Amino acid sequence: MARVTVYDIAEKAGVSTATVSFAFRHPDKVKDDTKARILRISEELGYVPSGNARGLARGRTGTLGMYAFDMLLERPQGSDLEEDRPDASSATVNVSVDDDEPDVLAYPLYVDEVLRGFELECWKSGKGMLMGAASKKDDHRSVTDIAGCVDGLALMPSGYNDTLPLSMLAKTIPLVMVGVGDEKLPAAYLQCDNASGIRQIVDHLVEVHHINDMAFVGGVNGGACVSGTVTDDVVSRYDAFKKYLEERGLDSRGALLDDSFATSDEYLVSLCEAIESNRLPQALVCGTDQTAFGVIRLLVDSGIRVPEDVIVTGFDGILAGRLMTPRLTTIRQPMEELGRRAVRMLLSRNGKPWEKPEKLILPVRLIVRGSCGCG
Repeated sequence: MARVTVYDIAEKAGVSTATVSFAFRHPDKVKDDTKARILRISEELGYVPSGNARGLARGRTGTLGMYAFDMLLERPQGSDLEEDRPDASSATVNVSVDDDEPDVLAYPLYVDEVLRGFELECWKSGKGMLMGAASKKDDHRSVTDIAGCVDGLALMPSGYNDTLPLSMLAKTIPLVMVGVGDEKLPAAYLQCDNASGIRQIVDHLVEVHHINDMAFVGGVNGGACVSGTVTDDVVSRYDAFKKYLEERGLDSRGALLDDSFATSDEYLVSLCEAIESNRLPQALVCGTDQTAFGVIRLLVDSGIRVPEDVIVTGFDGILAGRLMTPRLTTIRQPMEELGRRAVRMLLSRNGKPWEKPEKLILPVRLIVRGSCGCG
């Protein structure tokens, strides 16, 4: 079957080839109804704009792609101004203030470790790798350019994903959705065991520390990642948290203490209100390690001791948690292995898209440290 070209789309949509190109590369310059028609026809015909047509003409490019909206973080989350960055006098994390040294609150993070695993497995398999990230919402060009150059594509979670032509891409190349739980597309879905991780935290707090009053902090309705959008991982962690509280006969009505995310103007406002009104629970279970860092810093700045006054836990197991004082009790998910598995799943398809959703969940483990009083 001949490969669908931009000319086929233009002819069926009744527009110029330039308009088709703009619909993918500069969607803001195309009328909404025209853009919708072009995307619908492209999906029907299985068209993917190619940045490497010669490679596709040969059938394979020998390259895999990774697409992430929060691939890079320049500064610690929740700290917009340079003077707000943690230093030895105000923070609980050992962070270098030298510009030429890495800041562990900004690197390496969850996404960095996943990308490392993806890169290592591509290298091991003799495959090339392309990485990309959206600079704004509806940035179709960045994802379609990569998709047109690779034999398979892994995507990191973001609310922006819903606006991209992913259903079209899923029909033309294999897709692996990393950290996404909602199985909408014929693609592979790769996650860590969020429910097991939260159960391990709740069990530890109840059985070891005899905690009967705990609450969750993390963007469940308002967002959890750099782009300010909800992630499936954090949502599933909160759902599991509420479920396990109820299973143990604990009150879950105030299970969600703070629903803000780092890029919001309302970041940790609810936690501040709880501090001011003296209604903090015995323990705060954070949706991610990055959230836990912000929570601990706020508590310390407010004169509240961790873990003596309030226990704080995280989830992910990134490097910064090992360098904190106190060190962070957390759930370690196999981030590098997530990247490696994504590559293996893509290679198993040999360029052929999945016919139906396929899901793989990797195990996690509890790491107990000083922020809960164990280290």
